[in-house]
Amino acid sequence: MSDEPKATRAAERPPDLRVRTRDYALRIIKLYCALPKTTHAQVLGKQLLRSGTSVAAQYREAHRAKSSADFVSKLDGVVGELDESDLWLDLIVTTGIMKSGRMAPLIRETSELIAIFVASTKRVKSRPHK
Repeated sequence: MSDEPKATRAAERPPDLRVRTRDYALRIIKLYCALPKTTHAQVLGKQLLRSGTSVAAQYREAHRAKSSADFVSKLDGVVGELDESDLWLDLIVTTGIMKSGRMAPLIRETSELIAIFVASTKRVKSRPHK
């Protein structure tokens, strides 16, 4: 048992992925609300809003999977939504709708989540089948 207070140990742990994906969705919603009201910004923003908020929903759905194959399939869906979100974020920056400095933390979080879910999928796929 550690001598550190329980709160300190908890603060050092990475956030649960349910919380992290929900927070990601909230950040996407806030970004969408901050976009200019121009047609192209709103079109890209709505695409991002759909894919970015879907990440949390699909991750939660993965936890109701009926088998390892179903779980992997649902995690593949999460990765697909994150990859699509990455595209919309890139287009928002590339078109000059938002500055890259402002978008960098969200783009970094998207990349980190992709890496986490790809690794999780590989880990489950590599398990011996029973």
